[in-house]
Amino acid sequence: MRPVRLAPSILSADFSRLGEQVEEALDAGVEVIHVDVMDGHFVPNITIGPLIVAAVRPIARRYGATIDVHLMIEQPERYLADFARAGADILTVHVETCPHLHRTVEAIRGVGARPGVTLNPATPLVALEEILPYVDLVLIMSINPGFGGQSYIPTSTDKIRRLRAMLDAIGSAAELEVDGGIKPDNAAEVAAAGASLLVAGSAIFGGPRSVAENIAVFRAALGN
Repeated sequence: MRPVRLAPSILSADFSRLGEQVEEALDAGVEVIHVDVMDGHFVPNITIGPLIVAAVRPIARRYGATIDVHLMIEQPERYLADFARAGADILTVHVETCPHLHRTVEAIRGVGARPGVTLNPATPLVALEEILPYVDLVLIMSINPGFGGQSYIPTSTDKIRRLRAMLDAIGSAAELEVDGGIKPDNAAEVAAAGASLLVAGSAIFGGPRSVAENIAVFRAALGN
């Protein structure tokens, strides 16, 4: 099985202690920090913008970590440069919001970030087929985007497996990321299906255990 990494989503962090919690995750060996950006239009929630990315950037840079920004917003092209300047290393857009997806992917590279694409649970993989050779990351949403703490949609596992086959068929080295309802009790299943990067929010930043302890539980479940 290929190496599987965790990407803690700060959406579930305690924002009064955001820097401290991000640092705790990085101290525990995490290499990717996931930032969920929502606009209240494409998804029914409003979250954070470039200022939070800029606040996280010096901590991430100190550890050599990647800032992975998921843009759940309409017309993401308007904000690519802002997020790249703030410190985003990866910018992921939804196929549902980008009628000219190849142009958007090229624009992401143009602002100095690595392009990712994602799709909602009910959007078929065929929507990704033509763009796969041009991206560095593909994200499968295993919940309907908008809020943290939702349950994993079971049919996502087969979708992950089919996407892994598509990536392998073209020799792509793109990350296969999965976001939504990822917990220690399903992490191994998702990894076995072909994921290489698992986003987890409440399962890392919530509950009675510390951030480091939650990460250790994940690692044990994944056999890392």
